[in-house]
Amino acid sequence: MNPFSQLGIRHDIVNAITELGFENPTPIQEASIPVLLSGSNDFVGLAQTGTGKTAAFGLPLLELVDFNQNHPQALVLCPTRELCLQIANDLNKFAKNIANVNVVAVYGGASIMDQLRAIKRGVQIVVATPGRMLDIIGRKAIDFSDIRYVVLDEADEMLNMGFQEDIDEILSTTPEEKKTWLFSATMPAEVRRIAKKYMTDPHELTMGKQNTGNENIEHEYYVVRARDKYAAFKRIVDFNPEIFGIVFCRTKIETQEIAEALIKDGYNADSLHGDLSQQQRDKVMKRYRERSLQLLIATDVAARGIDVNDVTHVINYSLPDEIENYTHRSGRTARAGKTGVSIAIINQKEVGKIRQIEKVIGKRFIKAEVPTGFDVCEKQLFSMIHKVHHVEVNEAQIEQYIPRIMDEFAEMSKEEVIKRFASIEFNRFLDYYKNAPDLNAPEERRGDRDGGERFARTGTRGDFTRLFINLGSVDGFGRGDLLGYICNNTRISGKTVGKIDVKGVYSFFEVQNNDVDQVFNGFKSTDYKGRQVRIEISGDERNESRGGASKGYNRREGGNRREGGRDRRDGNGGGFRDFSGKRREDRAERSKRW
Repeated sequence: MNPFSQLGIRHDIVNAITELGFENPTPIQEASIPVLLSGSNDFVGLAQTGTGKTAAFGLPLLELVDFNQNHPQALVLCPTRELCLQIANDLNKFAKNIANVNVVAVYGGASIMDQLRAIKRGVQIVVATPGRMLDIIGRKAIDFSDIRYVVLDEADEMLNMGFQEDIDEILSTTPEEKKTWLFSATMPAEVRRIAKKYMTDPHELTMGKQNTGNENIEHEYYVVRARDKYAAFKRIVDFNPEIFGIVFCRTKIETQEIAEALIKDGYNADSLHGDLSQQQRDKVMKRYRERSLQLLIATDVAARGIDVNDVTHVINYSLPDEIENYTHRSGRTARAGKTGVSIAIINQKEVGKIRQIEKVIGKRFIKAEVPTGFDVCEKQLFSMIHKVHHVEVNEAQIEQYIPRIMDEFAEMSKEEVIKRFASIEFNRFLDYYKNAPDLNAPEERRGDRDGGERFARTGTRGDFTRLFINLGSVDGFGRGDLLGYICNNTRISGKTVGKIDVKGVYSFFEVQNNDVDQVFNGFKSTDYKGRQVRIEISGDERNESRGGASKGYNRREGGNRREGGRDRRDGNGGGFRDFSGKRREDRAERSKRW
């Protein structure tokens, strides 16, 4: 017998969900369905995102609602349009073998007239976002006097989004004798107050410890400099060739900028945020579900309700303001018992926040190293070889071309053919990551806190030497640009470069002592825009404050500089942009270029 039948679900529903791939109930479904089917208790269910909560309340609703009566009997409230549509679609799929089922999704961003007409035709289950539901109630277009069941899904997120008053007003139109089912990933005090206000002795069910993360998710964090964040992000993506992920940003602007930069750099990516129309959001989500998008860049609010199978990675480009939101973000992967990875890209100051998140989710993060350029190239090469090994050959179609193909390769050995095919894609990564610097943030050194005074007097500090270069911000260099310029010209690793201090017409940078000669040799005959590049060991710091730079520096040379275009490379081979916010560019001007 099917396990769902043993829980009390009738055969026509079981047959429908079996076709959808439901074989065994998840823990939350197994524990909650028998309780909810009794219809005698209010209910509070705490379980992480991706554990099957929709079926946990949806299947009992389909059992308890009388579809011979064509009036509202159940109301499901949820925080976002995407989740609203997802729940309504799931209920319709579960009920495909039941006659006269009418489920209406009510949400903003779509025609309210269409939704009003659907309600007027008759509905038993209404799935709604609070704002649009209030609009319809205000028009006196729906009667909730016979509502028997109210479901508050993602209750914690609805409260985080400020829907407390809306929920109160909506529930005031429903009868007191209804049963209220509340589902949430976390149980903050606000959710506890809702349970106390609207429920009578509810049955409480907690799957795992409160607020804890999914056990099937591996949590990693990378510590990088702010200027290297986008570069590190791209390298992490390149190191995972089969990635199918969701990237979380804190703001709509950041979301749009990251997506546009990725698209320009050749990635299958798009953004999802609150400024998009419903039609645009639906189009993006359709592409993502069809996997024509590899990366979905989203804000926390926009991503609620995304229920897409086989998401391999969640990447926190920016950590959430509320620690509890990390649980919701990471829950986008490892759904329905599968495994996944949640990644955070942070700076040194945010390590403490990682420790706070660890306490909330009850799991330790793994501190990972941003892969080197060599590591990325190797991973991409063998990913391609793996694809070749497993590609399906259409013998009937390709047979007619085999003689000509063999003629083309007649003069090549087997090894030569393999090398050339492997190089078609591999060369692109080799070129891109040639001389790629180390993007991992260096460990903080105690000497960094003394203001550099002792170092400025001697020109050396421990294993590092401070050097002067006659290029600066006037030439269009930021710290990331200068790092890339130094590494590309000297062939030293970015890992051996220490602090970089960019001035107006000159700059200072640290290199390990054993690389000093290599730096001087690398710039021996280098010119920038027709002017010879000069490298010297840094002199007295007092000269810097007077506008000087180092011993023997000719100030007139710096005064004759011409405004130059910015070399936009960051030392990874080109194409990256700096999203650290430290470039003093007007956002409008920046958006014109992008």
